[in-house]
Amino acid sequence: MEGSTALKVEPSGRRVLDSAVVRFAGDSGDGMQLTGSQFTLSTALAGNDLATFPDFPAEIRAPVGTTFGVSAFQINFGARVIKTSGDALDVLVAMNPAALKVDLPELKSGGLLILDSGSFNERNFTKAGYQQDPREDGSLDDYRIVEVDMSQMTQDALKDSGLTKKEALRCKNMWALGLVYWMFGRERKPTQDWLTSKFAKRPEIATANIAALNAGHAFGETAEMGEDLAAFSIPAAKIAPGLYRNITGAEALSWGLVAGASGADLKLVFCSYPITPASSLLHTLAGLKNHGVVTFQAEDEIAAVCAAIGASYAGGVGVTSSSGPGVALKTEAIGLAISAELPLVIVNSQRAGPSTGMPTKTEQSDLYQSVFGRNGDSPLVVLAARSPADCFDVAIEAVRLATKYMTPVILLSDGYIANAAEPWAVPDAETLPRFPVTFETNAEGFHPFKRDLETLARAWAVPGTPGLEHRIGGIEKASDSGNISYDAENHQRMTNLRRDKVLGIAKDIPAQAFEQGGSDDRLVLVGWGSTYGPISRAVDNLRQEGLPVAHLHLRHIWPLAENLGELLSGFEQILVPEMNDGQLVTLLRSEFLVPAEGLNKVTGKPFKIAEIEAAVRARLEA
Repeated sequence: MEGSTALKVEPSGRRVLDSAVVRFAGDSGDGMQLTGSQFTLSTALAGNDLATFPDFPAEIRAPVGTTFGVSAFQINFGARVIKTSGDALDVLVAMNPAALKVDLPELKSGGLLILDSGSFNERNFTKAGYQQDPREDGSLDDYRIVEVDMSQMTQDALKDSGLTKKEALRCKNMWALGLVYWMFGRERKPTQDWLTSKFAKRPEIATANIAALNAGHAFGETAEMGEDLAAFSIPAAKIAPGLYRNITGAEALSWGLVAGASGADLKLVFCSYPITPASSLLHTLAGLKNHGVVTFQAEDEIAAVCAAIGASYAGGVGVTSSSGPGVALKTEAIGLAISAELPLVIVNSQRAGPSTGMPTKTEQSDLYQSVFGRNGDSPLVVLAARSPADCFDVAIEAVRLATKYMTPVILLSDGYIANAAEPWAVPDAETLPRFPVTFETNAEGFHPFKRDLETLARAWAVPGTPGLEHRIGGIEKASDSGNISYDAENHQRMTNLRRDKVLGIAKDIPAQAFEQGGSDDRLVLVGWGSTYGPISRAVDNLRQEGLPVAHLHLRHIWPLAENLGELLSGFEQILVPEMNDGQLVTLLRSEFLVPAEGLNKVTGKPFKIAEIEAAVRARLEA
């Protein structure tokens, strides 16, 4: 399990740990996401490997002090390779009783609990659903507790700032951050510089936040909290030399799409409609106009995807983005792109469903929708990113396949990947894949469904090219002319061609390889998407114990790798952890007739390493 292990004690008294899991939790107006992102920045600059998990409510602003308004930010960081945001918390910073109630179950026994005692009053107990003060009923006896009136101390630190009491209290997240910075030996300057830049037009706000940050740090330096609550040190991780930066899944997807369009020598046209958790992709790409990106915020989901299809018809890379409910609205238009055989990238940042479901909670329940969820026989390519950094490479692959095979490609991310962050080795732009598109220019013998004999991709003719006037659309076309056709044999032929084109892509994707283990093991864990981290760490732990466990992780969901069935056929047991009710299991059973078994979780939160380890042990011991 990823978590802290004491290595030694420094002469300074700091206990050296190999990793730690910290969560900041408070009201949605307490700035927990900002606090966590700044701690992430300082941790990355300290050279630690890390993974984060932002967790926030769906309501724009839930009633203050209520449990359904709790916002949290979790980070797992260490001197070793970090693959998940952590199972159990080593440190929980709870800014009010509601945050304590929601997040206390995640704190390990003996963990450190930091409370803002200034918010612990009868009114907030009632809002959080406590019958009495949790500090006095014995429910916190298993934890090490630091109680600090952060609210009052923040006001004391800012008494000469000229801010109102309300404005001063907004700085208490910086006071808490300062204390945790001291606790883990983090530098304050990057946050100080960020505050100065962020509030350049309101220097008094920047000064107040910096003062609160410094006050929290000073409290840690001067307070005698006892040996059990001493400061910690986590050495830098041993990682390959290079230029690194923190990256979220949304940022990596954005830059990967830009790199893919550049590799194809095409303009990127991104057409979207805002929806949680996909909106950050639009926000990021809108800031990349200097890289030739065109962004269009449409009036609805259908207009967005149709505009993206129009961009592809005109010779660009049309990309649209949404989450499950929005992708459902785009479905008919996606079918149009399949029928017209145009390149189109559809990014689905999955969230918990059905319908509007839980907008800010993560899930992997759109695999059926992606592979099968359109009217008629309508095949397309489905890819899945495994981590924030992996989004960059998968986005390039999506553009490559879409443009080479003239097909829509669905790229599956999810709420966890989109918002989480991890270090990313910035690649040399000169080494990125290149796959320049060649447009049809020869009018002799041209018709819109003239195909490449190897790929079965139809010719891509840009409107306005002399002699290549043509029409495409959703009504079936004749395979030899592109004219409208209701002929039965032609429809059979076109259906077969569209199917064979997509299935043929299996020859153009890498053979499936084991992440760990191999065919000699008894049980294989098969995953896709963001389950990679917990599966990988669980398998690593289990193999160190000598258990015969292997790991396969799928990037290409459709078509599946040509050798996948052969790999699976050699195992006694196949276990598929998914954040859904068993969708990849269905696909594997139907395609390969293997006895795959699901390990399913739909709580809106990622798998814990311990959950996967326990499931594997139970099956191996049965």
